Amino acid sequence: MSGAALGIEIVLVFFLALFLLHRYGDFKKQQRMVLFGTLLAWYLCFLIVFILPLDVSTTIYRQCVEDHEKQVSVPTSSPTNHTTPNSTVAPPKRNAPTPCYKPWSYIPEGIMPVFWRVVYWTSQCLTWLLLPFMQSYARSGGFSITGKIKTALIENAIYYGTYLLIFGSLLIYVAVHPELHLTWYGLQTIGITAANTWGLFLLVLLLGYGLVEIPRSYWNASRHGHLLMKTYFKASKLMTEKADAEENLEDVMEEVRKISESIKYNHPLRKCIDTILRKCPVDYQEKMGRNMDDYEDFDDKQNTYPTEKSLVKLHKQVIYAVQRHNRTRVQWQILLQQAIHLEDVSKNETSLSHQFVHSFPSSEPVGWFSRYIYTPTVEWYWECLLKRWFYRLLSVVLTLFSVAVVWSECTFFSTQPVLSLFAVFIQLAERDYNYLYIEMACFVTIFFLCISVYSTVFRIRVFNYYYLASHHQTDAYSLQFSGMLFCRLTPPLCLNFLGLIHMDSAISHQQKLQTAYTSIMGSMKVLSFIANGFYIYYPILIVILCIATYFSLGTRCLNLLGFQQFMDDSEMTSDLIDEGKELIRRERRKRQRMEDGENRRREWKERYGNQRDDFTARNRSSHEMKETNYSESSRDRQNKYSRPGGRAERDCIELLQDAEPLDFNADALADDPLEAESGRHVGGRYLSMSSSRNRIFDDV
Repeated sequence: MSGAALGIEIVLVFFLALFLLHRYGDFKKQQRMVLFGTLLAWYLCFLIVFILPLDVSTTIYRQCVEDHEKQVSVPTSSPTNHTTPNSTVAPPKRNAPTPCYKPWSYIPEGIMPVFWRVVYWTSQCLTWLLLPFMQSYARSGGFSITGKIKTALIENAIYYGTYLLIFGSLLIYVAVHPELHLTWYGLQTIGITAANTWGLFLLVLLLGYGLVEIPRSYWNASRHGHLLMKTYFKASKLMTEKADAEENLEDVMEEVRKISESIKYNHPLRKCIDTILRKCPVDYQEKMGRNMDDYEDFDDKQNTYPTEKSLVKLHKQVIYAVQRHNRTRVQWQILLQQAIHLEDVSKNETSLSHQFVHSFPSSEPVGWFSRYIYTPTVEWYWECLLKRWFYRLLSVVLTLFSVAVVWSECTFFSTQPVLSLFAVFIQLAERDYNYLYIEMACFVTIFFLCISVYSTVFRIRVFNYYYLASHHQTDAYSLQFSGMLFCRLTPPLCLNFLGLIHMDSAISHQQKLQTAYTSIMGSMKVLSFIANGFYIYYPILIVILCIATYFSLGTRCLNLLGFQQFMDDSEMTSDLIDEGKELIRRERRKRQRMEDGENRRREWKERYGNQRDDFTARNRSSHEMKETNYSESSRDRQNKYSRPGGRAERDCIELLQDAEPLDFNADALADDPLEAESGRHVGGRYLSMSSSRNRIFDDV
């Protein structure tokens, strides 16, 4: 099993990152460069989280082997015994060293340092160099690769200049202290320390919010009434955003239409207009295509034409407006489905039949899972009875985890006595060399920390500028921004976790064997005021942030600033809830009318469709029989009472014999279009079966 666990986790983590990227990104429409950069950033961050427990168990085993070798190599001095020559001397007693058991997931020495070095520096190059450049490149409205690269370099000049200023300040600080010898190793440590300091500053802010909000969100999810009111509130806000997105799209499309009509087919900038038109919705493309006359030449003396710079700006606006419109439209459908489901749950709670009834049954065929396992009875017990208690139990467990994290963050610097709860758990398992328990405890702890931080990242929404939306509705800029945050937050989060379990000697100040992950971070003694001050005492600020989140101070401040937030005791919240309830009720009536219309058309087709088909077949067969009999009788009479005439007469007879009977029940006509447009009745068809009356009940 040596190295097998590492290989398995590498493969599983890749599929996890690919699944999340498929949920939030769009493989068909977004650029391959954007998808690859985001996938690589997420994959490396998840890899650090999943592989770190294996590094901890391997380090504990190596520490045991080192202690075992020390016990064996220590000589034992025999005490001086004053005995008689005939007396026997008992041999000195030596405590047998505790045997060390190799963990099942042991990774051979020399692999982990190289692995961590590749993963860490690749993620840092992504977050500080490549992803910011790719962000600007994907967001640019340029029409060529050279133009996009130029725009990205200009936008990132200030960005990179800020980093150089910070790094230069730290470099000057080290240079003015003569006791600090500046080497390549020390310079590398300064860069790592600066990146981890920035990440830890943001990490504590996000962690303080997530430790309180995640348990509370599950507790509120168990309250159907509260959840339904919040859904109404979201519906009201989302409808406002949806209307704003549609209005913005209309304005942008109107500007595109004007420019498209002014720039003709042989203008040098026409290819830029064609590129912009390809980014517009299909219906707008058809409207603009009908109104454009490609046979007019442009004249430089008549009108003033837009510049390429203005077209680049318009291209950028079109991309943003179309993406925002599509996102709000999809989110509205998803939120509408959630609201209808919650209303169905509220109605079914009082049902005596214990059968869950949906207001609008799914149009998809029922699978074997819903037919045999998740039956309406099982669905009723889960949705109306068991689900709320499951969420409450999960909320209590997550609350206990949050309390343990807050306590350990405030006391992890104390090594005598050990106050950090996670350090106590790991040390107890270390005595018995229970490596499976050590790995599971480390994984659960670091996974909870990551959920608390990453879920906050996925919930962040900054003025629609950065927003992660599921169901393939996240734009390229937001995907890459999330990759940047993950790469900057994961290394300090892992260092903080190692400090919680007393596996980081720079914080615990213990002479213990370091993990391979800690060894690549370098010694923090180069910047002692950060290692002994900021890293130890700054996480205590998490207590204040948790208290502020518990009393919703941030929500109240945003509400005072004019950003409507869901608050139980706010009059504005009540008005938005009533508005959202009316919107859901209106959409429900619309969907009900559509479903009733479909049912009536289906019943009409089943009732009269077969009769109409039979009548058509009988009518056609009767006409064919009559025409056949008439032609045969005419031929017989002609042969009996007349003699063959000339060639013209024979041609007329052949024409009459080859004539087709008129089909009065045909569904398609190939008549004169002018007669059809004028509304006159066309011969060869009954009026009741004409195309104008054929679908008379379709709109009922």
